[in-house]
Amino acid sequence: MRINLTPEQEHFIQTKLQAGKYRSAEEILEIALRLLDEYDRSEAEWVEEVRVKIDAAVEASTHQPPIDGEMFVNKILERFQ
Repeated sequence: MRINLTPEQEHFIQTKLQAGKYRSAEEILEIALRLLDEYDRSEAEWVEEVRVKIDAAVEASTHQPPIDGEMFVNKILERFQ
C-alpha cells in the first residue's frame, strides 16, 4: 500500500522523529492506527449506551402520564436559575 501525506502531515511526523520519542514513521503510523481503532470502538460503545438509555426512557414514558411540554421546559429552566 502506498500512502500520500500532506506536507503538514509529513512535517508532523518529522517533528516527532526529531524529538527522538519514536524510532520510525512506521511506528508513528502504527500508534495512530491503534488509537483510531480505540476511538472507533469507544464511539461504538457510546452509541450503544445512548441507545440503551433512550430505549429505557421510551419504555418508562409508556408507564407515565403525558406532561405538558411548556411546563417541562419551565421546570428545567427553574433548575438552572
